[in-house]
Amino acid sequence: MKSLPPPRSTAAWKPLALVSALATLSFPAVAQVETGQKLAPVTVSASRFENDPSFAPIGATVITAEQIREAGIGNVNEAIRKIGGVYGRQSPYGTSDYSLDLRGFGATSDQNMVVLVDGIRISENEQAVPLMSAIPIDAIERIEIVRGGSSVLYGEGATGGTIQIITKKGMTGATRASLFAEVGSFNSKEVRASLAKGWNNFSIDANLSSIHTDNYRDNNKLRQDNFSGSMQWAFADGRIGLRVASARQDSGLAGALSPAQFAQNPRQTTTPLDYASIDSNLYTIFAEKRLGNWELAADLSYRDRVVKTSYSPFFQPLVQGPVSTYDGHATQFSPRARYLSQAGAIKNEFVVGLDFSDASRRVSTDGNPLVKNGDQKSQAIYLKDELRFGDARVAVGARHEQFDQSFRGGIPYDQKFSLNAWDLQGSYQLTPIASIFAKAGRSYRVANVDDNGYTQNNVPLKPQVSNDYELGATLGNANRKLTAKLFRHRLKNEIYFDPLVPPCGFGFCNGANVNLDPTEREGVEIEASTRLAQAFTLSAVLQHVSAKFIEGPYAGKEMTLVPKNTATLRLNWVPGNGQSADVGLQWVDKQRYAGDFTNACNSKIPAFTTLDARYAVRVGTWEFAVRGANLTDKNYYTQAYGECSSDANIYPEAGRSLRVSVRKDF
Repeated sequence: MKSLPPPRSTAAWKPLALVSALATLSFPAVAQVETGQKLAPVTVSASRFENDPSFAPIGATVITAEQIREAGIGNVNEAIRKIGGVYGRQSPYGTSDYSLDLRGFGATSDQNMVVLVDGIRISENEQAVPLMSAIPIDAIERIEIVRGGSSVLYGEGATGGTIQIITKKGMTGATRASLFAEVGSFNSKEVRASLAKGWNNFSIDANLSSIHTDNYRDNNKLRQDNFSGSMQWAFADGRIGLRVASARQDSGLAGALSPAQFAQNPRQTTTPLDYASIDSNLYTIFAEKRLGNWELAADLSYRDRVVKTSYSPFFQPLVQGPVSTYDGHATQFSPRARYLSQAGAIKNEFVVGLDFSDASRRVSTDGNPLVKNGDQKSQAIYLKDELRFGDARVAVGARHEQFDQSFRGGIPYDQKFSLNAWDLQGSYQLTPIASIFAKAGRSYRVANVDDNGYTQNNVPLKPQVSNDYELGATLGNANRKLTAKLFRHRLKNEIYFDPLVPPCGFGFCNGANVNLDPTEREGVEIEASTRLAQAFTLSAVLQHVSAKFIEGPYAGKEMTLVPKNTATLRLNWVPGNGQSADVGLQWVDKQRYAGDFTNACNSKIPAFTTLDARYAVRVGTWEFAVRGANLTDKNYYTQAYGECSSDANIYPEAGRSLRVSVRKDF
């Protein structure tokens, strides 16, 4: 068996794009900053600018730095899954970078959401998972999850929604530092160090982290080293700065198991010689300036990334395979402007911006003279206008984007096309503790070079378009709050891998990436939190989603790798005496195997429940903690390829793990 899923799942089997999630560090514009004063926090997700709280994102889920620390969570992806309640499927590379799924997009979930750091897009242009494990967890101020179509501001791939990671900002005339060390199960060792220093209006920061672990399975050993650093100068009505980020990763690829192998020993490997390495560098220049009621901002970034993989030949797992090299480069430039005005009780925010992107990749394999080159360029303009008057908010936006794609190395193609997105949003505060909101719009996704590299008859795919709708309500306050949403996404030309596409023979088909007949995602999301007592807080995130075909030969059939129901519960205890504890429970419903397009299989990937917990005590500037994951030692899996349980290729999840840590703040 190969170490990664079959060709459909380019999102899972292509080399992971190691992108430093510290793509850019946005710093606030300040008119006057006193020595020793911390710069004001920035909220950027609603309009890609620092935001007035009255223009905060409608219906967003917010995860704070305090929640992350009290839960003992060591990486961004885990925080989104365990606190934000977002379902994820494990990475075969042994990292924490699960494929996150907003609103039931299954195997293409990574390509239907956009991940941002301080308003800058870090999602890949290829079929790859953004490596959020490269983001220093100690640098996080908060994470905002906006579910639903967001293509107006962020372009292609935002049908499922956006995940906005907001970092802590620079300090003037002060110093902030921390050291962290942790050891645990599977020979796991992690160290982290962070430092931020300011002099008047100039500041620098640096973050280092290193993870060494054997992981749960054989031949899944991981070593990952990350560095990020920045310098910024905040001046009257503006700021300018530079950020550099580098990441290095080496990992073994344990491969898939048959059902019999999984039952016998889920820790074994079928591919003992397969491995991958990733080197990535990212450089970003950012600037912002206020001119009266206008704010101007721009970000220019360049990324280079080299991925090397080696897979043993099929049916020869003990023979070292050739090395394939995936060399990618991407440049992004995003100038934008905002105008804020107020007439009486009416506030208005107008935003206009441009997005330019130029991405290329080159793939070569030892001993193979064929080199595959792919390029994609895009230029976009977007507008958004929002009014707030009394207890009501209304926002309207539109985007026009042009694409230029080309490919050389197999059957070449050159194509140019353009796409449009729009959205209309509104909310109304019925009472001080009750509000309603609604959203409607159109979003899109473009077939990238990996999608188009594995199609039937090598014909490039059409763009995917979705009509998006949402209706919601919020009731309560900080001590007791409930938010409920109804949503629907109706898609045309959804880009997906169909395992039943011919040619077929010897009992199986090759499959290919295709444009599906019309599909639909609809469901309910509920988020709730309550303070049970002074020291206890309980929170829950529940989702029910129906993902299915609505036309064509599969009409009425369920989409694969989509659990109908998920539930996340967390109980937090903070008595105020330096102690804290956090317990989390996550339940995931059954889901269809990746190849079960006809829904002919009577069995499904089994449902599972996992339990994690942490206890910590703080003594002065020291913190000592112990935490555990999968405490019931459940044998389960979230990735399984094949049509049914009898022919499934299973990627087991990790068993029980325990870790102890010490942290020192300066």
